[in-house]
Amino acid sequence: MPDSIMYQEDAFVVLEPNQIEQILTPQELLEKLKGILSTRQDELPKELQKLTSVNDQAVYLRDNFCELDVGSDAYLQWYVIRLDK
Repeated sequence: MPDSIMYQEDAFVVLEPNQIEQILTPQELLEKLKGILSTRQDELPKELQKLTSVNDQAVYLRDNFCELDVGSDAYLQWYVIRLDK
């Protein structure tokens, strides 16, 4: 049986082109994703098109993906990290 600590999300490291890495809380990443998704409703990944609210789309994206294409040669990547041993 897997240890439940494997499923804890203390924070996310977020990578963007030409920017230093950021450490965000799950809520901060959710807000960042909502901001991006609210302006890109015509260009959503297929899995997100079935969800009607931007909040639901952002939660699904945060929890099930680790990258979002945000335009020509631009992307947003995020990875779960645990802050203590």
